[in-house]
Parts: sequence; C-alpha cells; structure tokens
Amino acid sequence: MATHPAVLGRFFEDYVVGDVYQHPLGRTISEADNTWLTMLTMNTNQQHVNAHLAAQNPITGGRVIVNSGLTIALTLGLSVLDMSQNAVANLEMTDVKLTHPVYVGDTLYAESLCTALRASKSRPYAGIVSMVTRGLNADGDECISFKRSVMVATRESGIGQGHFPEAKTGPMA
Repeated sequence: MATHPAVLGRFFEDYVVGDVYQHPLGRTISEADNTWLTMLTMNTNQQHVNAHLAAQNPITGGRVIVNSGLTIALTLGLSVLDMSQNAVANLEMTDVKLTHPVYVGDTLYAESLCTALRASKSRPYAGIVSMVTRGLNADGDECISFKRSVMVATRESGIGQGHFPEAKTGPMA
C-alpha cells in the first residue's frame, strides 16, 4: 500500500516554455456571483445589476453583463491549479483584454501558455514563471486574456508540502 502525500499543483521545475496548460475546471457564472462581486466592490454601474436599465444597452442586446472584475478574477482563479498553486507571490499582471462579453449563465474555461522561466536571483527557493492566460466561454469565444508572472516555489524548497497532520491514531490501513 502507498500513501500519496497532500501535494497539489506544479513546482517551478515542472514548467516548460511553450507548453499550453488547459485548466481542468470550468465555472458557470450565476446571477448571485455577478451581483455579489458588483456590490462587494462598490461598483455602481447598473449594467451589472439592473435588468430594466440593461435592456437599453445596444452592446449587450439588452442583457445584464457580468462585471469585468469577476471575469478577470474567475479566469485567474481557474488557472491557479496549474500555474500558481505553489506560488509564493504574484509579481505582475498586464495587458488585460476583454474581447467578448460575458453574461450570467456563461461557463468560462481557461488555458495558459508558459512564455518564460527564470530562477529567482534573490530567492533561491523559487523561480519566476511567466504566462499568457485566456478565458473561453463554452462556445469557444475568447472573452479575456492577460499576461502574468508569479514566483513559484521549487520542489526542493518544501514549500506547499508536508503540511498534512499526522493522525494521533496512526496511519490508515
């Protein structure tokens, strides 16, 4: 019998420049998701929460549009499992492009292209992973893209590992 330790995600040495990581989880955006984030961030644009007013918007065909902050956060979150689960710091996010509207009921997926890798000069236990991430709706429309760099722990560092508690009653058998 083998015990598989509680380790999730990739470490710095697992990335390859030019590889595309299709993130396995998708997420359907609910009206509650959109309303909560809009209200929590004090965004006063009624296009996100007022169906009566949104009915006048020629860009959205009269539909309530999802808050772009939610689109960004969700797409970034979908990428974490593969790209920054073992990150110790987010370093940069640039070139955000919102290229297709997102509506309540849309399901988003994400994929990332690893564009650069380098060992950290100041932190020997980590390296810098750079990527381009994009979010796609279920129809395959690219809704968002952005560039991002994160500092990711090396496997040798032990960061993100060995945190599972030892059972006082002994190992499972």
